[in-house]
Amino acid sequence: MALPKVCIIGAGCSGFTTAKRLKDYGIPFDIYEASDNIGGNWYYNNPNGLSSCYQSLHIDTSKWRLAFEDYPVPEEWPDYPHHSQLLQYFHDYVDHFGIREHIRFNTRVEKAHRLPEGGWDVTLSSGETLRYDALVVANGHHWAARVPEYPGHFDGPQIHSHHYRTPFEPVNCIGKRVLVVGMGNSAMDIASELSQRPMAEKLFVSTRRGVWIFPKYYRGQPLDKNPAPAWMPKKLRQWLGTRMIKNLVGKMSDYGLPEPEIEPFESHGTVSGEFLLRAGSGDITMKPGVERLDGKAVVFSDGSREEIDAIVWATGYDIRFPFFDEPAFCADSDNKPPALYKRIMKPGVPDLFYLGLAQPLPTLVNFAEQQSKLVAAYLAGQYAPPPAPEMETIIKADEDYYTGQYYKARRHTIQLDFDHYVRALKKELERGAKRAATRGNALPVPARADAGKVAEAA
Repeated sequence: MALPKVCIIGAGCSGFTTAKRLKDYGIPFDIYEASDNIGGNWYYNNPNGLSSCYQSLHIDTSKWRLAFEDYPVPEEWPDYPHHSQLLQYFHDYVDHFGIREHIRFNTRVEKAHRLPEGGWDVTLSSGETLRYDALVVANGHHWAARVPEYPGHFDGPQIHSHHYRTPFEPVNCIGKRVLVVGMGNSAMDIASELSQRPMAEKLFVSTRRGVWIFPKYYRGQPLDKNPAPAWMPKKLRQWLGTRMIKNLVGKMSDYGLPEPEIEPFESHGTVSGEFLLRAGSGDITMKPGVERLDGKAVVFSDGSREEIDAIVWATGYDIRFPFFDEPAFCADSDNKPPALYKRIMKPGVPDLFYLGLAQPLPTLVNFAEQQSKLVAAYLAGQYAPPPAPEMETIIKADEDYYTGQYYKARRHTIQLDFDHYVRALKKELERGAKRAATRGNALPVPARADAGKVAEAA
């Protein structure tokens, strides 16, 4: 029985781990990658401009939590590897499993159009339009930098953290008065680096609200190495985690930071092993939210005004799928993506899959590897989802569970608890296998396309 042919958009960790799983099942696929190599966000100075790696970046997830199931990380790795080590790990994985030969580099998917009868016409930057039976979206969500608009204008250089590389490039911050806006993980790293006395003359950090900053270690071990078990009730896990964090770091105000109005697990976790030290050492000057830009200065919400030479906006990303014309397949104006079953499938669209579209704690690196278990089994006829109305009910329950405790913000639309998700996914795969068996393991997506031929115009 012929299996459907799949188009995968993107050769980052979500794309190539999905490809490996499809290969295990004998499902044919092609990967299209806009850059000249794999790695996506973790490809430093990626020529496609979509990497947010800075030279000093170490991943905030420990090696114990980011390893792929069937390809262990090198034993000699430090607890928190440098981005170059992670990228080499990706290359080794792709070559070990023979994925590279399926990737077409320097080729962007310009348009993905779903046909009325199912299947996809995929138009490439080469001008070709090819037909596929199914589409996997793995284009990432840390590349469309978002810079908020404020009244006034700023005369100096300003960049988003996405474009920050070193204290010298693309903006020379040495000896300058620099403002970092935001309190996410990138803001922590960049502010910690620039606040060192040989770097910026003075380093300001602006935030609209206080956040809890988690340390990287607990009793000499990475904080994420031994999490509370996924079977433990959510409220109990959060209560225990809150006690631990507060005992570890104390009050944020003790470091000169604004005191959070929320508990530690009511916003996306901010992790840093250095920021609190820098703040407590007087190397960082905290400011409230930006009110307006004022030429060579910035005015803040408390009325204070500071002369600023350069701004780094660490203000997050928009979720975008530029190859879709259909609004139902895209994120809305509040940065909320389509409602997806298990964050993968859109009910009523059986040949479309989103991989890695989440902000899972503790890691995104091996998240799509877990999701790919459902996609491959489904396309091979070994998994069947529940009926669409039941899928809709489960989607709502899942979203309430994963995002219900967070304050409403663009940064919290795709939050997810990795360990709980994996445990729930395993149970769902077992249920779905039984459903598929009762249907004779029929293929839900027929193999109709010959992607080797140019499709007729839609």
